[in-house]
Amino acid sequence: MSAVMKPVPSAIANNLPATGDSAMADQAAQEAAVEAERQRWCALVSQIGAEIAMPLSDALERVTAMTATGQIDVAGLRALRSEIDGARSAGMLCQQVARLASGRVRQSHERVHLTNTLQSVLGHRSREMQARGVQIRQTLQAVEVIVDASLLFSLLNTVLDWAMSVAQGPIDLRIDTKTWPVHGQLHGRFAWRAPDRAQGDAAPVLDTLLWRLIEASTRVLGVTYERKVEGHLVEITIEFPRTVNALIDLEADVVPGEAEQESVYSSSVNSKPLAGQQVLVVAARRDVRVQVREALRDMGLTVDFVSSVDEAAEFCRDGLPHAVVVDSAHNGARFSQLMRTLRADAPGIVFIEIGEDGADVRISTLDREGCARVGREAIMSSLASAVVYELTRNL
Repeated sequence: MSAVMKPVPSAIANNLPATGDSAMADQAAQEAAVEAERQRWCALVSQIGAEIAMPLSDALERVTAMTATGQIDVAGLRALRSEIDGARSAGMLCQQVARLASGRVRQSHERVHLTNTLQSVLGHRSREMQARGVQIRQTLQAVEVIVDASLLFSLLNTVLDWAMSVAQGPIDLRIDTKTWPVHGQLHGRFAWRAPDRAQGDAAPVLDTLLWRLIEASTRVLGVTYERKVEGHLVEITIEFPRTVNALIDLEADVVPGEAEQESVYSSSVNSKPLAGQQVLVVAARRDVRVQVREALRDMGLTVDFVSSVDEAAEFCRDGLPHAVVVDSAHNGARFSQLMRTLRADAPGIVFIEIGEDGADVRISTLDREGCARVGREAIMSSLASAVVYELTRNL
């Protein structure tokens, strides 16, 4: 007896597992995606090695020449420091990319004033930009977005770092709102080569580790980006899907309870998140350095160490930190003068003294010179809290 084949209802057929050519196509697509991701990571690892090795090779050649002659001049020392700093910066960028790619970044979404945050970044780095001869032209509308504030602050600094590292002339920054959908946008536009220079490939110039960090940051933040190269000009646009005005306009259309969900986001119009901020430590004693480094290790801060007030002044000529932690052994008349000089350029800069002994903690408002204090015995328990309090006190 021959079996009678009945047609399979379309609803059932659509839910049957893929077989034959369809399954093979899906498998091929998955394998292609895996291979593309593997190639991307291989290229990134290769780039990291190159960007660390190149400045270290130059530094090694300089040290070899110095060993042969027994002499090095001031210009040579500055070049050596620059080369070592370049390798150190590449290593730190690598760590940041790895952290973002790990998938373990915790985010706290809140209402952030994008425009004010960008102006805060530019204001704090104005001395650095002036020293480097960087001109920023701004066209900024007031835009608020809902993002993780610390990641946004870090992203804006990275965009500025990337632009300054490759721009050949002024940098135009613009914040506006896309008509539809209503998304806030940050635009950056500058020349990556001189207009009269022969046409060349922009990728090697633009695709640095700083650019890789921008890619990783936007991916984690949930914002989109686009980069266009037109001749000697490059433009980057970062779009923020969660823009406050758009969310307010949609509140009338959401079901009860959903509108209230957005209200839990606190406003951070004047926010200055800590992640990515820089702390300069003035301390010659190794035990103080070790304790301070350990106390601030997990805060997402960039911590630099110098051994004297003169070194601190030299460090600040290239750019101002957000906070200065000073061992009491260095807190004298020369350091007081440095405090006044730095505050003239950045009134919001924070100063914290590490006391010689004791476990007392004193906030800056109780000190005549506006310097907070943490005793040696309280470094591990209280220094991190003091840094957080002082950096956010005037927000």
